[in-house]
Amino acid sequence: MEIVMLVLYSLFVTYDDNANAKMQNNETNPMDNSMYRDYPYFADVQVMIFVGFSCLLGFGRFYGFSGMVFTFLTAAFSIQWAILIQGFFQFYYDGKIHMSVLGLLYAEFACAVVLISYGAVLGKTSPVQLVVMALLEIPIFSVVEWAVLKYICITDSGGTILIHLFACYFGLGATFVLYRPSLNSGHPKETTSYNSDILSLLGTLFLWVFWPSFNSSLTVKGDDQHRAILHTFIGLSSSTMTAFALSAMFNKRGKLTMADIQNVTLAGGVTVGASVDMMISPAAAYALGVMGCTACFFGYKYLTPFMARQLRIQDQCGIHNLHGLTGIISSTAGICGIMLATEETYGPSLYQIFSHRAPVEGDPKLLELQQLIPGLKPGLGRTAREQALFQVAAIFATIAASAVGGVLTGFVMNLKFLASPSDEDCFDDAVFFDVPSDFDTTFLLQIDQNSEEKGQTIPMKVAKDQ
Repeated sequence: MEIVMLVLYSLFVTYDDNANAKMQNNETNPMDNSMYRDYPYFADVQVMIFVGFSCLLGFGRFYGFSGMVFTFLTAAFSIQWAILIQGFFQFYYDGKIHMSVLGLLYAEFACAVVLISYGAVLGKTSPVQLVVMALLEIPIFSVVEWAVLKYICITDSGGTILIHLFACYFGLGATFVLYRPSLNSGHPKETTSYNSDILSLLGTLFLWVFWPSFNSSLTVKGDDQHRAILHTFIGLSSSTMTAFALSAMFNKRGKLTMADIQNVTLAGGVTVGASVDMMISPAAAYALGVMGCTACFFGYKYLTPFMARQLRIQDQCGIHNLHGLTGIISSTAGICGIMLATEETYGPSLYQIFSHRAPVEGDPKLLELQQLIPGLKPGLGRTAREQALFQVAAIFATIAASAVGGVLTGFVMNLKFLASPSDEDCFDDAVFFDVPSDFDTTFLLQIDQNSEEKGQTIPMKVAKDQ
């Protein structure tokens, strides 16, 4: 595949004008280069992809190597593949894909889609299956994204519909096909440890810190982007505090559960996504964080086990809670924000944020607005109600297309020659890695079982001596 990729890059990929030496001269100001505008956001999303996701998925006691390294592998392949596929839809002209930092940023969003979906099949797939998943998911995602933005024409600044909802239901479709009955009651190796939980929490912290960049990177520069950063931080803060409260309240001993802190605290970042650049008020962002966190928490507690038992959907990392339920809440809030948006609240900038509500070409009002907002492009002349209905259509279309794409991809991933691990070998690094000498799954599991039966914990040093 890398040889094929090299050929495709040789034939189709060239530099964007901002990266092409031929386009520079003595009158060109280097500081006007788009790299200075886009690179800070690219760098932040890069940290989320390669550090945040990798550490977050390294929570398995016997699956830490796989959780992190397979994320690294899948991300590296997904980005280089997305540069090609998305380039044909967004940066293709003059017979070439014109590569820029902005193109890399779009590719990383496509990569995030793959890594979210990966969470649903974590522990029961081989690295070959994951690369195949990325190979198929990115073209499907790119086609759906192009169709929704071009023909349904929606507002989705934080990627709630086209990133979180798509990735969630694609992953659920794939894991539906990869269903393993023996995993419904858990797996003996599907455990965490003190160190693996700390590593996973580190991933959560990286995602938490850089999520404002993720939500704001593609918003309109200026006050829109400023609001996006503020709303994301407020939503994350409120969801974090709510997660701590719920975790303690619903624990029989009143203690905190690490899985809640690692996942539920991030719910606010998703929930504010669809309305992140709107004038919804800080209080609304706070409320969305609380609602998203609450839905996510109870989803992990009740919905995930129900889906595994009754619907044959084994969502290993609970992506339906963190990205699906919160994505639906976020999309609903975005529709409400569109319905309530008026010129009285936004002024002329209403037609920048909601570009499809701008007057059509030839409308006298468009000329008036262009005098106030230079560069304003003609829109579709939609009313708030019409735009809200198109948002609803996009939600259902995206969920349906992603679920079908996930099911079809699951059938391909289930082919025998793609080296799927057996039920006994799931959640085990030793299947795919040369593990260190202190890695002994059978021995550690036996220690855990013996200590649990005696109602005590054996320190690891004592256990090794024994």
